[in-house]
Amino acid sequence: MNYVGIDISKESFDVVVRKEEKYNHHKFSNDRSGFKQFLKLLDKEVHWCVMEASGPYYQKLAGYLQANDIKLSVVNPLVIRRFCQMRLVKAKTDKKDAMMIAEYGKTEKPKAWRADERYLLELKQMQAYLEQLNKSRTGFIRQLEAFKQSPVMTKEVKNGIAKMIKTCEKQILEVEQKMEEIIRNNHQEMFDQVKSIPGVGKKTSLMLVVISGGFTKFQNAKQLSSYVGLSPRIFESGSSVKGKVRICKMGMSRVRAMLYVCAWSAIKCNKACKELYDRLVDKGKAKQLALIAVANKLLKQAFALATKGEFYKTEII
Repeated sequence: MNYVGIDISKESFDVVVRKEEKYNHHKFSNDRSGFKQFLKLLDKEVHWCVMEASGPYYQKLAGYLQANDIKLSVVNPLVIRRFCQMRLVKAKTDKKDAMMIAEYGKTEKPKAWRADERYLLELKQMQAYLEQLNKSRTGFIRQLEAFKQSPVMTKEVKNGIAKMIKTCEKQILEVEQKMEEIIRNNHQEMFDQVKSIPGVGKKTSLMLVVISGGFTKFQNAKQLSSYVGLSPRIFESGSSVKGKVRICKMGMSRVRAMLYVCAWSAIKCNKACKELYDRLVDKGKAKQLALIAVANKLLKQAFALATKGEFYKTEII
């Protein structure tokens, strides 16, 4: 199998076709015309394309290649960066990046990529929009509170900010309702299964179904935990370096925050989570650390129920 490295950007993409020990470099426009030219270089029986998940820019090309039965892998950019660092690569050009992506494909043989269903793409867009709306609402609330501390409070400013807050709240409600409608049309039972976990509410259940692609994107709960950013990182080396265990915050802060709030509720009404929390606190662990462990436990419970197609039962979880 000959691996083809693709370094993609908004306007164009660089391609390096690896054949034996030689690399052939090409550059195309990131549009339909460029896709067609690129396709002429490929043989579906021989070539396997590898590209980074670079924001939204890779999606159209990836979809086009898959529609034409070209084997394809889409890799986290951080993985490629670490691969280059391990190879002590110092040069940073589009051609060199494409070359290293091809080299990564040959060495690691990443799994084939599968395009998301249309409804999942819609949910992801809504999720991103929802996060921005929440940030805007929080920003306006803080700004209004700051202005209230001033000896002067302009009526126009006060009314304007209040209006923007109401607009954001209205939009947030509409988006959440639409997301729930889409989820119920595609994953009604799974949504209810996750929501059956004591401590996990409707919004968190919805978000977990969205980010996991209906719990199909991860092979186990540990992978989901890493994606969200709740996996522990251990700083320890030899006998002299003994750092604290911290969570790996390379996931989504909003999802972590929602799970953390759920953890507070879970330690009161979720038997397994309460036992875990009490056990860790009794061992002298900080309450914050214990709550993070509970949040991780909730993720594991959600993954188990969704993948097994079961509802929460105290005696089995």
